[in-house]
Amino acid sequence: MSPVQAPPIDAASGIEGLDHILCGGFTPHRMYLLEGVPGSGKTTLALQFLFAGVAAGESVLYVSLSENMEELRSVADSHGWSLDGVHIRELLPQEETLAPQEQYTIFHPSEIELTETTAKILADVDALKPRRVVFDSLSELRLLIGNSLRYRRQILALKQYFTGRQCTVLLLDDLTATDRDLQVQSIAHGVISLHQMIPEYGADRRRLRVVKMRGKQYRGGYHDYVIRKGGLEVFPRLIASEHRYPSQRDKMSSGVPGIDALLNGGLERGTSTLLVGAPGTGKSTIAAQFARTAAHAGLRASLFVFDESAETLLGRMRGLGLDLQSSVDSGAIQIQQIDPAEMSPGEFAQQLRKAVEQHGSNLIVIDSLNGYLNSMPEEHYLTIQLHELLTYLGHKGAATILIGAHQGLIGAQMQAPVDASYLADTVILLRYFESRGEVRQAISVVKQRGGPHERTIREITLGQAGVHVGEPLRQFRGVLTGVPVPEAEGAAG
Repeated sequence: MSPVQAPPIDAASGIEGLDHILCGGFTPHRMYLLEGVPGSGKTTLALQFLFAGVAAGESVLYVSLSENMEELRSVADSHGWSLDGVHIRELLPQEETLAPQEQYTIFHPSEIELTETTAKILADVDALKPRRVVFDSLSELRLLIGNSLRYRRQILALKQYFTGRQCTVLLLDDLTATDRDLQVQSIAHGVISLHQMIPEYGADRRRLRVVKMRGKQYRGGYHDYVIRKGGLEVFPRLIASEHRYPSQRDKMSSGVPGIDALLNGGLERGTSTLLVGAPGTGKSTIAAQFARTAAHAGLRASLFVFDESAETLLGRMRGLGLDLQSSVDSGAIQIQQIDPAEMSPGEFAQQLRKAVEQHGSNLIVIDSLNGYLNSMPEEHYLTIQLHELLTYLGHKGAATILIGAHQGLIGAQMQAPVDASYLADTVILLRYFESRGEVRQAISVVKQRGGPHERTIREITLGQAGVHVGEPLRQFRGVLTGVPVPEAEGAAG
C-alpha cells in the first residue's frame, strides 16, 4: 500500500494580509484570475507574488503582453524592488509590424500571431521550468484571439498545460473589454477582484474581494488595501468571533475617587464606555486621566485622536496637571493621530489590532466617535464595523473608551449626531448647567451593564490641579436640563 502523500504547501502571495484572507495562500499548481481596473494594483500584486517565489528559491516567469521591460522596471523602482531573479518575456508587437508589407491581408492576425505567441511562451516554460507564472494581461490575449469560443479553448489548454507542469499561474485582466464575459472566471481555480473607489474628498479607496476559491476556505467579503512604497498592504476584514480568548475582568481605576465611586470601582476590562456630552465638558480629559492612571499601574494605553493633534492633546493635558509625556516617552501610552481622509475603515481596524496585539494595550481610546463616523460619509455600515471592533476588543480583554460630542451646549434639546449608546456597556453623561451666574459642569453614569453603579449627579471641575469630582448635587433638581432649581424651591412650587 503506497503511503498517503501530504498536500502541497500553499504558495504564499507575498502579502501578509492577503495570505490571511486566503487562509495560508494560493493552492499551488492551479490557475487564478486577478481582475481590476487600470490603477488598482494588479501588476504590483503580481510582482509581489513572484518575489515571494524567488525568496522561496523558485523559478518564476512574467509574461508581458502589454508592458515592456522599461515600464515594469519603473514599477519595481517605485517600490524599491529589484527584478533580479524574475524572468521576463516581452511579447509585444514590434515596431516592424507597422510597415505596410507586414500587414496581414489574407490571414486573420490570430492565425499567425497567436501561434507565434503561444510557441514562445511554451519554449520559455520548457527552458525555465517556472513554478510561478504571471500573464499580463488577458485583454491583449482576448483581442489577439478574437473568437469567444477559441478564447475559452485557449485558456483551457493553458490551464491543462501549466497544471501538468506544477505551475501556479496568475492571469491579470484589466476589465477593459467592452463585451466582457465570465469565461475565465468559470475556468480559473480562484478569482480575486480588485476595486477602486473615488470619494468626493480624500484619497482613493481600494478594496478586494475573493470571488471564488475552489476547495479552499477563505475569508469572504470586502477587505480594504492600500498601495504604498513597498507594495500592496491588505487589511483583512475584522471577524470578532475568531478572537475569543479568556480575558481578565478586573477594574481599571481612573485615579479620581469621585469617578470611581460613580462607576462602582472603575471601568471593567473587556467592556466599552461611551463618554458623551457637549464640547468642552471634559470628555477627552477624563479619557486621558484613565490612560495616565493605567500607565502608572503598569498597564498600556493607546489613544486614537481624530479631532486634534497629539501635540495639542499633550499640551492641553499638561495645562490641567496631567503629565502624559513621560508615559508616552516610556511607551506606556501610545498616541496616534488619525487622518480620516487618508485612512479607510479597514486600515483603522488594523491599527487597533496592532495596538492590542503588538503594543499590548489594555485601554483603547477613540477620540472622537463623531470624527470616526462623520469623516467617512461615503463608507457604508460603519456602525456595524464599530460593533465588530468593540466585540473584538472585548474578547481581547481591553477596556475601550469612545468619546461622543453632543450638538449644542446646554438645554434639553441637545442631540448626538451618532447614537452609539446601544453599543456601549457603560454610558457616562457630562452636561453644563447654570448656577448663580456661572456655567458649571456635571457628570453622571446613566448606564452600566453587568453591575450596579451610583445614580447620582455630581459636579466635575477641571483645573490646573487636574480633575475633581465633588459630592452628589442633591440640593438641585433639573441639573440635566441645564437650568436647575434648588430642591426646596422646586418642592414648594
